[in-house]
Amino acid sequence: MTGKDAIIDRYQDLIQTYIKGKSETALYKGQQFSRKLIEQQISPEDVISLHIQVMHELFPDMEEDMRDSFDFLLEVMIGYGFAYREHQSLRDKQQQLESEIEVAASMQQTLLMSDVPEVDGLDIGVISVPAKKMNGDYFNFVKDGNKLSVAVADIIGKGIPAALCMSMIKYAMDSLPQQQQMPHLLLENLNHVVEQNVHPNMFITMLHGLYDSDKHTFSYAGAGHEPGFIYRAADDRFDDMIAKGIVLGVSRTATYQPYEKVIEIGDMVILLSDGVTECRTSKGFIERDEIVSLIRKHMNLPAQEMVQCVFHELEKLQEFELRDDFTLIVLKRVV
Repeated sequence: MTGKDAIIDRYQDLIQTYIKGKSETALYKGQQFSRKLIEQQISPEDVISLHIQVMHELFPDMEEDMRDSFDFLLEVMIGYGFAYREHQSLRDKQQQLESEIEVAASMQQTLLMSDVPEVDGLDIGVISVPAKKMNGDYFNFVKDGNKLSVAVADIIGKGIPAALCMSMIKYAMDSLPQQQQMPHLLLENLNHVVEQNVHPNMFITMLHGLYDSDKHTFSYAGAGHEPGFIYRAADDRFDDMIAKGIVLGVSRTATYQPYEKVIEIGDMVILLSDGVTECRTSKGFIERDEIVSLIRKHMNLPAQEMVQCVFHELEKLQEFELRDDFTLIVLKRVV
């Protein structure tokens, strides 16, 4: 007896047992039998064909309409079987892709991780949260003696390509240590790297700055990045930190203008990505004034608590569903 014959005989016995007694035990045995069919990779349409064959043997005088209905059911299940297998194949590929993205996201976090340094007289807070698994935002700190270099960037593009591009930017910055103290020149060199190595439809915005803890100045330059704020404690005023400059990767000959601000005790330098200022609620985009109000509400807290509170409030306004990557950095002079 072949394996197929054994399956037919077993299925016929199960049906006869159920028809005679209609017991729960017979149904349970049917469920157990279905698992064996799955183990032997028997498709749904083959199960229906098996059922039709057994029913014809058990009821040879079956009415013609009933036979036709079985034929119709078989055709339906053949289509279902094809669609189901295609769905399973797509789901397996999706699960594999998600697994690969998880690995890539973990690698990205490891490669791009930047520790927050301790700087005398400066309270630093930073939060960076991806909207999806891969983060299109990037921040970096480099401490060199009495100077702190800080960068915040945003890839115009998402997913793994954006993450790979951001990794390239990090290592390009690491290869230019002598220019960390000249933000505008650093951006010009990074622009050359991006223009030569990144796909034309992918651009990078960046603001790079240098805090001098001896002179208490903040020098910076921007490449199309979202303007931050400077809080002036003496006047209790928030000023937009404008930094004109084209995004990285557009023009090989782009130059960037240097800026410098004196930072007094109590002043704050606030850097951010457009995921902060372009926060979308059910009523539309929030205004920069609302961001300022949230910062003002929490600015008496330590810098790290401040950025976390601002994030949680904006996350709540978006019903806990970020539409864009979120990065917020605060440098507060305390001495």
